[in-house]
Parts: sequence; structure tokens; C-alpha cells
Amino acid sequence: VVTSSGDVIVSRTRLGIVSILERDRDGDGRADGVRTLFENLDGPHGLALHEGWLYVAEKTAVGRVRFDAARGAVTGPYTHVLTGLTSNGFHQTKTIGFGPDGWLYLSQGSTCNACVEADGRRAAMMRMQPDGSRAEIVATGLRNSVGFDWAPWDGALYATENGRDLLGDDFPPDELNRIESGGFYGWPYFNGAGVPDPDVAPAPGTQPPPATSPVHEFRPHNAPLGVHFL
Repeated sequence: VVTSSGDVIVSRTRLGIVSILERDRDGDGRADGVRTLFENLDGPHGLALHEGWLYVAEKTAVGRVRFDAARGAVTGPYTHVLTGLTSNGFHQTKTIGFGPDGWLYLSQGSTCNACVEADGRRAAMMRMQPDGSRAEIVATGLRNSVGFDWAPWDGALYATENGRDLLGDDFPPDELNRIESGGFYGWPYFNGAGVPDPDVAPAPGTQPPPATSPVHEFRPHNAPLGVHFL
């Protein structure tokens, strides 16, 4: 994330580090310095800035700390606002971002390639208040939406989607989805524009809700990650 002063905060997931790259004051095209803000975190990935706080999404929790953008420094303790997230299986990282409604949104991918999740928060989009309260699921059926952002023309939320593997080189497509509250986006029962999955069927006597089709299909296995509107 880029701060209001032009510094860049970077998560280094495998090292457990969050660093800051100081803005280029002397115009030589390079960061003026690199400093570590945090270390020994549990797989930090998603970052967000909101009302003087820096938020960090770890594998099993979301934490925040006061952040002084003018100095590029954190102040006070780093505390968790949400704990108890799971990190087993595939797709352990969490992506976060603040929406126009002031809620903190969190996406976490599936534990597997194609299965029915035991934890309904996996393969889903959640949101919560900035202090971590009132956490709720917004949308489901999202195998691995690593990136999301809000369109500036109407405030709609869009998310990338990495489809499943092991169905060949040409299927299923990866996706860009428009996320609606309560929406179901297909995984693991459907791929792409509502194509039934050959390996995962609903339990006998049950029927999943109709799947919302993607607004754009990427090439299969193209693996779209971050997305940002300008």
C-alpha cells in the first residue's frame, strides 16, 4: 500500500516481515531507505490504511497499529482485532481492504482444489467493523479471490478468482466477479458460467443456490491476483 506521504508499505509473507520503502526525495529513482516495521508475524499478506491505522492480515488473525504517515512510523502496540481464522490446506494468505461503506473486507481462499469446506469463512468474502466486531460473510463460492477493489464510478466491489486445477489446460476459466451481498459464485459445484463440476456434487437431497456468472473470464490458469481501479 502507498501512504499519503508517498512511502510504500510491503508485506513479505514468507519472511513474516512488514517493511516500508521510503519515498524518493532525491529523485534518483530509488527508495531513499528500507526499514522493517514488524517482524515475526504469521504470514502477513493483506495491508490496509484507514483513519490513522495500519491493518495487517496474517494467516490466522488481523492486527492493527497506529501509523504516522508523515514520519512513516508506527506508534503504540500492535493488537489483533480478529483472531481464530484458519490456515490449513491451500491458500493460507488473507487479503483485506476498506470499502466505501467503512467496513473492513477480508477474502480468504479454499483449503483444497475442489471440496466442500468445513469452515464457511474459507472460499468466501467477509466484512467487519474496523475494530473487528460484527464480522459476517458477504459472499461465498469464491475459491481464491486474492485481489479485490471498488469501482470508482458506482462503488461496486469486484474480485479476481483463481479457478480449480486438474481439469486440463483449457478449463475452467479464471474469473473477475462483481461481488454482491449474499452472492454465491459457484465453487466447488460450478465453474465459469455455471458449468457443473465433474468431481464435486451436492449432497443427496440438496441443491446449491444458482451461481452468479463472472463478469469477465480470463484464460484458464492465468491466475489473476491483484486488481486496482484508477
